[in-house]
Amino acid sequence: MNTLINYYQQSVQALLQYIQPLVLLAARLWVASVFFKSGYLKFTTWDSTLYLFEEEYQVPFLPWELAAYLGTAAELILPVFLVLGLLTRPIAAILFVFNIMAVVSYPVIWEGGFFDHQFWGALILMNVMWGAGNISLDYLLKKKVGA
Repeated sequence: MNTLINYYQQSVQALLQYIQPLVLLAARLWVASVFFKSGYLKFTTWDSTLYLFEEEYQVPFLPWELAAYLGTAAELILPVFLVLGLLTRPIAAILFVFNIMAVVSYPVIWEGGFFDHQFWGALILMNVMWGAGNISLDYLLKKKVGA
């Protein structure tokens, strides 16, 4: 019986070794896509973005105009790092806080989009906790520096 349990545990470990990097990559790509599209929309409709930050969004601690520039830049730059898997843990941590700020700043999200932000937060936390996995520049750089 112990042999069967050991075989099962080894099989699961071997399977996880191949699945985990794919799941972490999928999480990075999903979140990066969502935030990059949002940043691109803000950038391409800049007048509307400024209006929303001035009138609708309630970003704490920052003037609305600075929040518009920083928010848009974050949504355009951070996803690129996530896709590449470069500095994944700190970038994901920053994006996690950014996601929280989005929910706090725009109370309308609580009515319809809160589940989305929870889901994105969970995907981001996966990369904060486990890093980017083997399919990333982090892994390649670690391998090169460690060699």
